[in-house]
Amino acid sequence: MGERLVLWDVDQTLVDFGRLGAEIFAAAFARCSGLAAHTPTRGPGRTDWQAFHETRLANGLDSTEEDFRSFTAAQESLFAERGPELAELGRPLPGVGEILRRCAEHPGVVSSLLTGNTRRNAECKLAAFGLDRFVDTALGGYGDDHRDRPELVRIARERVQHATGTAFAPDTTVLVGDTPNDVLAALRGGARIVA
Repeated sequence: MGERLVLWDVDQTLVDFGRLGAEIFAAAFARCSGLAAHTPTRGPGRTDWQAFHETRLANGLDSTEEDFRSFTAAQESLFAERGPELAELGRPLPGVGEILRRCAEHPGVVSSLLTGNTRRNAECKLAAFGLDRFVDTALGGYGDDHRDRPELVRIARERVQHATGTAFAPDTTVLVGDTPNDVLAALRGGARIVA
């Protein structure tokens, strides 16, 4: 163990659920804000924390960490409720199962996630297709860990070092993603990028 740390983005990198994530985000936001209708914000590759904060501000509301924790609880509850639908509504992207399996089987690779999703939601999305068994989700960086995506690289590396004793450097850490924010996270967080 210790040749390479591979951190995978989830949405549009490993799996595709179409508009489901946005629907659940909107429902959780409405539940927590009390706004039946609200002005949404846009932008791929944001953390849930960042998207929540920007949406609160766009609707004239202050944003606190306590508000965000309430929102994530509602969002995770909604994902759990719709869990049985995930496999019907979504799909793994081509080749994902094979590449994740190969990384999991390689003795020199630690494979986890770096995603704007909360950890529970990321696990739920991967479990819908049996992909969760190929990554160690306890070692990743998630949208409920920090608002800024580049910070998730540091968080993931610290978790890996604490769990395995192996310290990964920027040249041995690879982030795989699909948005400019994934590229920014790698460049600012200290990782190679496959985008």
